[in-house]
Amino acid sequence: MKVLVINGSPKGKASNTYQLACAFLEGMEKGGAGAEEMQVEEIQVNCLDIKPCLGCFGCWGKTPGKCCIQDDMESVIQKLLWADVAIWSFPLYYYTVPGALKNLIDRQLPMVLPFMAERTDGVGNGSHPPRYDMSGKKTVVVSTCGFYTAEGNYDGVRSLFDHMCGKGQYTAVFCGQGELFRVPEVSARTRAYLSHVREAGREYVKGSISDKTQKALGQLLYPREVFERMADASWGIGKEGMEKESGALTFTRQMAALYRKESYPGRERVLEMYYTDIGECYQVVLGKEGATVLCHDFKTFTTRIETPITLWRSIGAGEIRGEEALMKQLYKVKGDFGLMLEWDKCFGSGDDHREIGAVEGGGQIQKPCKKTHMGILLAPWIVFWAAAPADGYLGALICLAACALTPLVFYRHQKTVYDYLTGALAAGCSIGLLGGVPVRLAVPVSYFAFGCMWAGSCFGKIPLTAWYSMNGYGGEKALENPLFIKTNRILTLMWGILYLLMPVWTYGVMGTGAGYLAGAVNSVFPILLGAFTAWFQRWYPAKVARGG
Repeated sequence: MKVLVINGSPKGKASNTYQLACAFLEGMEKGGAGAEEMQVEEIQVNCLDIKPCLGCFGCWGKTPGKCCIQDDMESVIQKLLWADVAIWSFPLYYYTVPGALKNLIDRQLPMVLPFMAERTDGVGNGSHPPRYDMSGKKTVVVSTCGFYTAEGNYDGVRSLFDHMCGKGQYTAVFCGQGELFRVPEVSARTRAYLSHVREAGREYVKGSISDKTQKALGQLLYPREVFERMADASWGIGKEGMEKESGALTFTRQMAALYRKESYPGRERVLEMYYTDIGECYQVVLGKEGATVLCHDFKTFTTRIETPITLWRSIGAGEIRGEEALMKQLYKVKGDFGLMLEWDKCFGSGDDHREIGAVEGGGQIQKPCKKTHMGILLAPWIVFWAAAPADGYLGALICLAACALTPLVFYRHQKTVYDYLTGALAAGCSIGLLGGVPVRLAVPVSYFAFGCMWAGSCFGKIPLTAWYSMNGYGGEKALENPLFIKTNRILTLMWGILYLLMPVWTYGVMGTGAGYLAGAVNSVFPILLGAFTAWFQRWYPAKVARGG
């Protein structure tokens, strides 16, 4: 298959649309038998010398099929005749194609005959038959625009290619919010969209683009309100006085545009950004109806971030993780650290641990991801510790039943290795009881086994508590956060030590007449440590953020 990519952007390979065209081409290569069987040529229109058509019609009469202008257009025509598939890539300029590309399109006149022909596809009134055999050749049109949606903005382009190729005889990939493809801070969103474009290319080379992929290509990168606020802020010009704003203020306004008002906690929060390397300070007031940027008349901040703007830009672009930079104390946070813990919820993409699936009407249909649940881990142990001291035989049977039933709820939750391990250990302790192991020995051993599981996980990459507390801190993304992992490693070790010590006094209590109360007595310590855990999870990260 011979493929010709015509990049009509004045920006050449720096074009946003060119990224989509390359992604589509990559998909074609993966969908076919391999890149080695695809011959690809590119035309960078901004690098060519193609003059405007003179309208002399010499290519029809005096020199049939040959233009009187001596420039690069002759080689373009030869490549168009060579290609099996032509991919036209360009940004929307004033509701149609860029000027240089329009010149190229006009100069295709030598490729048609002067005679009149009737169209059969209902496009226009009359046409000119092709000079060359163009049957079997295919066309793909890829374009981005600066509006929040492509819908309703490509009438001129569609009309042009309907006339050129025939209505319904070409494949179009039109994408709104095209300027976002050059913004590093939203690269996660644009990369996701480019994956849909690759899939479209893969399906195209196999026959046709599926409805599911077509819907995905029609999705909005951001809601209209968010995108338009970002777009307005990107110009760095005040709306009122049209005065030029500093780059830091523009950056802050764009950050504020990403605020998700559905995350409003019921009280106004004031985020103060102090850029230490340039000495500029701005506030972002996060309210019920949206975010407002203050340049003066500041309010009392609830959270203050002191950071070089170069660092914050790098964090926004994904060049360095914010948590890693915080651990290295490259920036500081004062006031309420809770906002930092909820940053992705307040300023994130809105995925909320959900997978983006098919889309309808330009909106995203999101499928909830399964979450871990500490209850699955604790249930068999709680049953054992409550029932075994009262009646060893009956308690063992009840615990085995709990271990057998627990997997039934797995389908609703994400499973961890500790869920499986706890079932095996609790069942083992129960079988020991049924096999004749004294209750006074079996119960302390169960606490010891539980403590070993907790303490042992501290030596792994991810401590036990992190698997379950991650649900409130961004899902599995939290597992890449070194501060989150360190906090949970400390807590996991404390819980492990507690349960490793618990067998000592449990054995003593089990030797008294109040042995049946061992479970109740031992529940006091976890309750106290649980309260400490809730406090420590907020206190320790805030301490590190303050430079402690």
